[in-house]
Amino acid sequence: MGIEEDFYATIKLKTGEEIFAKVAASEEEDRTMLIISSPIVISEIKNRSRTLGYKIEPWLKTSKDDMFIINLSDVLTLSESSDIEMIIMYQSYVRQSSREENNQPRMNRRMGYVSNVTDAKEILEKIFKLS
Repeated sequence: MGIEEDFYATIKLKTGEEIFAKVAASEEEDRTMLIISSPIVISEIKNRSRTLGYKIEPWLKTSKDDMFIINLSDVLTLSESSDIEMIIMYQSYVRQSSREENNQPRMNRRMGYVSNVTDAKEILEKIFKLS
């Protein structure tokens, strides 16, 4: 009995849903349960010739909870993920949704000028030379 270490996984449920989440397995009495953290659904965005990107959405859109328990008997298959790109997308989504829950504003161009380091350096050097 107890909880195993967390790992990232893609879970295919018997209902046909496919979710990605941080997972911990827990055995209680005669059944195994999965504790999933901030589950997401990922869809490919395609044009006619190729995949352009991915759309990430919460698994349950009407719930503010970030932890869920699923009986292993409801799972069709589970695949541990070591795909760094997928894990980074997931972590970025979790950080962003956490920031939005804490009412921290998201950066945008209306807050001020947004630039890269090279452009900002050039602008600051011009200002310095003119003064």
